[in-house]
Amino acid sequence: MALEIDCSGRTALVTGGGNGVGAEICRALVAAGASVWVNDISEERAQAVAEALGGEPCARPVKADVTSPEKIRRMRDETGPVDILVNNAGIPTTGFGELKLFVDTVPEDWEQAMRLNLGAVLHVTHAYAGAMVEREWGRIVTIVSDAGRRGERYQAIYGSAKAGAMGFMRSLAAEVGPSGVTANCVALASMRTGILAEAVEREPALGERLARAYPMRRLGEPTDPATLVALLCSEAGSWVTGQVYPVDGGYVSAL
Repeated sequence: MALEIDCSGRTALVTGGGNGVGAEICRALVAAGASVWVNDISEERAQAVAEALGGEPCARPVKADVTSPEKIRRMRDETGPVDILVNNAGIPTTGFGELKLFVDTVPEDWEQAMRLNLGAVLHVTHAYAGAMVEREWGRIVTIVSDAGRRGERYQAIYGSAKAGAMGFMRSLAAEVGPSGVTANCVALASMRTGILAEAVEREPALGERLARAYPMRRLGEPTDPATLVALLCSEAGSWVTGQVYPVDGGYVSAL
């Protein structure tokens, strides 16, 4: 019997859904039957993804800076409660090619990384989880990084933010589980998207060099985690919670 990923009748919100991994997660959720709010700080990107997925009622854009609690509240007023929340928005502290050793950073670098990679997860989840608990059904998935599972040079702050997000989701799972709400993480390694994709396009040898770190001998593609996220958000994921699932080509083994 074929496995059916069924999110029919559910409403989802994907933060950072305007490109890359977030856009592919939106696509997978729509394919599974969900109606998706595509969040992005760029209205143009969110609109483009929503239109590519068929527009209303399948996908609708919602612009918001998820580092701002006030703008999150406005987004919550616009979307109303959702059944599925995917905390996807996040970037390394200073971007690929400008990563710094911890001793070379300044506090402003830490604050930026923490606001987006941890603070946004807390604020967005706080805005939406309560209604899930009240309705006794919900799925929360946070996209994290192997930088939070394994120590990495140039990633001290980013890794600590992602590790914090994992700890938060584990504790949240214990709190909301009795109400039928699950909370999980999907941990990624180097993904061929955004600035990294541009760099590899300019210098293919860079991609080959980076890929040697992975048993699968390639970088991740934005499509790689999308089906797993949809599965965790579906009816089939009802007894899976408090976990961190790596989608990383075997970079860091999970126990």
